[in-house]
Amino acid sequence: MKSILIASSLALSLLSANALAHGDEAGSGAAQTHDEHASSMGKPGDPGKVSKTMEIDMNDTMRFTPAAISIKRGETVRFIVKNSGKVKHEMVLGSIEELKEHAALMQKFPEMEHSDPNQVSLDPGKSGELIWQFSKAGRFDFACLQPGHFEAGMRGHIVVR
Repeated sequence: MKSILIASSLALSLLSANALAHGDEAGSGAAQTHDEHASSMGKPGDPGKVSKTMEIDMNDTMRFTPAAISIKRGETVRFIVKNSGKVKHEMVLGSIEELKEHAALMQKFPEMEHSDPNQVSLDPGKSGELIWQFSKAGRFDFACLQPGHFEAGMRGHIVVR
């Protein structure tokens, strides 16, 4: 009996963990993964084909520097992202609608972990990179989706010409 109870508890905890995984939004009614969302602006870039490198700073004033970026269509960009703040921040690429939806989900599940190619999450004082090929022209967005950060104005945009 004890082994059945332990097995049941383990199964429930695994199901709960999977329900809170970043790419699984069944609870929000969304059928697409974030990889599919981000494909509206391009795809993960090949590190060997980087044509532009940009440094992005994230800080506790809930701002990105720079917050407005201009890129040529077809460029593969290496974003060197630094968290100069004292709390966790992230840079997530997507449309403003997708980012709003995901920010609301993050409010409900603040412990949600991220592992998608269109984002980088960083602890205080850490740096990381995000490589993306912008294959489509248009205006695209990025934001920090840590609970409350998007709502505080931590977002920016990318114009691809």
